[in-house]
Amino acid sequence: MLSRIALEDNLRALRDISRRGFAVNLPNSITLIRICMIPLFMWVLFTSRLSSANGEKEILASALFIAASITDGIDGYIARRRGQITTMGILLDPLADKLLIAAAFITLVQFNPRLVPAWVAVVIIGREFLVSGLRAIAASEGFTIEASDLGKFKMLVQIVSVVAVILDHRWQEWPLGRYVFPIHWIALLAIWFMVALSLISAGDYFAAFWRRIDRHVVKRQRRAFILSRRKKRNVAAV
Repeated sequence: MLSRIALEDNLRALRDISRRGFAVNLPNSITLIRICMIPLFMWVLFTSRLSSANGEKEILASALFIAASITDGIDGYIARRRGQITTMGILLDPLADKLLIAAAFITLVQFNPRLVPAWVAVVIIGREFLVSGLRAIAASEGFTIEASDLGKFKMLVQIVSVVAVILDHRWQEWPLGRYVFPIHWIALLAIWFMVALSLISAGDYFAAFWRRIDRHVVKRQRRAFILSRRKKRNVAAV
């Protein structure tokens, strides 16, 4: 009898945990897959088992990066649609994004240094850590900084720049019938545009953070002033 009651209690607890979203649900599974794709992406670019003679290495690495980037939007959409936004997902999703971008640009510094010198990687990765730091401070102060349209557009430019730089390692241009697809120039322009966009979006995030934190400090000082006046009145009344 006791064992049956204990079993029913355990099953009820598991259902409660699953209902609250602590279990690894579909959105979190997609995020974990994105994290697991990062070392595979790096291995494809560095392994000697794949040849660049016909571009197999570059095409496979580009496909992996595009697939990993697409999952960034899929897991968030599914989590919102199904109501499966969890603490684990809130932690893992931005972490996966930062790891993917950092791994991509650190790898490209070695894979194609003509287009991605070390300082470019430092600027882009530094921007990611700056935004993460500002969001962490904002969360500790009780408010959030929403992703701006500029930041979302930056993600699209990141995909184009990374894929173009990878393909430029094998092809300078692609002949498409009577036209020529200038991969090298697209990669070069995308990288410089990416650097400019990273700096501008970092400034945009910092400005949004400063406005919110300034209002937050003013409200807190006003609240402290009102409380101090009430205490003085109470003391005077006594």
